[in-house]
Amino acid sequence: MTQDVRIEIDGKAGRIRLDRPRALHALNEGMCGTMLAALENWREDAAVEVVLIDHAEGRGFCAGGDVRRAAESGRGDGVEARAFFATEYRLNHRLFTYAKPVVAFMDGVVMGGGVGISQPAGFRIATENTLFAMPETAIGLFPDVGGGWYLSRLPGRIGQYLALTGARIDGADCCALGLATHYLPADRLETAKARLAEAPQEAADRLDELAEAPPEAGILAYRDAIDRLFASDRLEDILAALEADGGEWATEQVRVLRSRSPLSMKVALKLLLDGATMPTFEDEMRQEYAVAAHIVQRPDFAEGVRAVLVDKDHAPRWQPDTPEGVTDHMIDRIFAPLPAEDEWRPQA
Repeated sequence: MTQDVRIEIDGKAGRIRLDRPRALHALNEGMCGTMLAALENWREDAAVEVVLIDHAEGRGFCAGGDVRRAAESGRGDGVEARAFFATEYRLNHRLFTYAKPVVAFMDGVVMGGGVGISQPAGFRIATENTLFAMPETAIGLFPDVGGGWYLSRLPGRIGQYLALTGARIDGADCCALGLATHYLPADRLETAKARLAEAPQEAADRLDELAEAPPEAGILAYRDAIDRLFASDRLEDILAALEADGGEWATEQVRVLRSRSPLSMKVALKLLLDGATMPTFEDEMRQEYAVAAHIVQRPDFAEGVRAVLVDKDHAPRWQPDTPEGVTDHMIDRIFAPLPAEDEWRPQA
């Protein structure tokens, strides 16, 4: 158990409330374990008919996972990092397969680990405060927590664009892309939670009553450019297309991509390519765990966390430092299955 998550019962609702405000509710292993235990306890509890996930104090929703600690442990044998990912991915999978309705209130920052606990929910509430991103390529990681599954299923090539660039999108964008099911002004959220706790079997109707049409989705203005310029599954081809375009937007994307880990970007592209045809979400999480277990021991992960989260000089020294330096052999090794005894398994 941890004090960083509040587990509560409110009427007919089980409440999971992230409460680590100084870290923007970033997840650590203890938080993931506490949430997983609560979900297990509520599975057979007839008094709990719906699960609500939100943040308790300060700004929300969840800024990701505690990657700094994982990176520091990864400098050794990576045991601590793998333990964190194993627990986090079990939580992601349990939410994805949970029999009772789950409602995630994506009010605020929704990045990395926050994506992993909100996207499995059947109801995903965006607000004017929602800021969604998968920025892992900036820290030498990859869009995990099911990112290969969710992003590969977005319209056109938007998933590849978000995975490579870490671009931030808002609540209206999330609704347009299917990442959110409802758009509610933030001042209606408490009313929504109260109504859901009172009548969970009417969740869809209650949320429909409170929701409003979102503003125009800004990302759709770039839909044609994204589909055209991010069309390839080869990073070198994407960069070449952007550079050949030469427009202001394309030039900005080149600048962003040149600052990201080349290895992470190639991993992200393969992850989405595989994820689009992955048979089950369990298979997706098994592969992502194998990739995570390998990549946390690569120098880019520790270096990216140093540059972005520790020293904050935003001047990472990637190894390799160019897309051309990342060979197919490197990618094959990162995607290699783990030995049977080390494979990820869902919660029994």
